[in-house]
Amino acid sequence: MYPDAEYFALTKYSEEYTFDGQSAVLTFWHRPLHAMADAFAAAGFRIATISEPPPAPDTPPDLLPPNMDGRSFLCFLFFVLEPV
Repeated sequence: MYPDAEYFALTKYSEEYTFDGQSAVLTFWHRPLHAMADAFAAAGFRIATISEPPPAPDTPPDLLPPNMDGRSFLCFLFFVLEPV
């Protein structure tokens, strides 16, 4: 979405959206995968599983972002962590 952004930078940014007529500002934190893995290890955890789930098959199309173009990537990663 942001081709000029530095991928490896730790970045916080906010964007305004409208949901059902209500305006909301969502704040996002971009962290490259190695930064997440380093933070988990520093906190005493190891990664057991990484999951990048697609939207549910029955998700109404009007709830999905307009720029998905048939892709299932929504920028969510879920980590299962275990103490070391």
